[in-house]
Amino acid sequence: MPAKKQDQVLVACPHCGHQQAEPRSAFSTRCKKCGEHLRLQEILNPPPRTPQHAPKQKRITCFECGAELEVPVSAESTMCKWCSCYVDLHDYRIASPMAKNFKTKGMLLVDPKGCIFNTESIAGDAIIRGRYHGKLTVERSLTIYSTADIKGSLVTAHLVIPADNHFRWPGLLDVGSAEIAGELAGNLRARGAVILKASARLFGNVEAVDLVVAEGAVLVGKMRIGLKPDGQQPRLL
Repeated sequence: MPAKKQDQVLVACPHCGHQQAEPRSAFSTRCKKCGEHLRLQEILNPPPRTPQHAPKQKRITCFECGAELEVPVSAESTMCKWCSCYVDLHDYRIASPMAKNFKTKGMLLVDPKGCIFNTESIAGDAIIRGRYHGKLTVERSLTIYSTADIKGSLVTAHLVIPADNHFRWPGLLDVGSAEIAGELAGNLRARGAVILKASARLFGNVEAVDLVVAEGAVLVGKMRIGLKPDGQQPRLL
């Protein structure tokens, strides 16, 4: 018995777009134009679409012009939209000796058996467990372990000495901020806060905007706290 008009519905073929009337309760049919098989219930009751989330972004600055750029977290490189400079976003892991300059917004990791020498490198973050001889600039966080052998110069926005690790530096460590959970022997100047965890041992003079010392930490040296960016003298402790 033919279906009643009120029991029919107009469906569009997803392959060619042809529209034709079919019984509302029918399960499948064929397109009268292209002959493709149609699953009517899937066309009439499509499954809900999974929302497409934009990839997570991170903010970096161009090496050349300093412009702020937003790039996907998973990206390995990009081009500056202002000066067209190539920006490396790769992470590098060094497990053998090499003489090479690195310039990346990613991570530079030197393993205990790794060695970078005669170098002038810039990295977004760095973890040093092996030897590094040269000039190192780290834009975000530099983590140093006991196995590290560093000679040259260090510049970092944030210095980290993990618990159960020690680091000795003969000159002045000029950093943005510092978090010490292990042992540091050296003079430290920070444009931000210096945080000493309960397990920390710091032997040297400290100049900083702020100093946070957890109960149990050891600090031996002179302290100038309240360092002002406008050049005002900090107070001597």
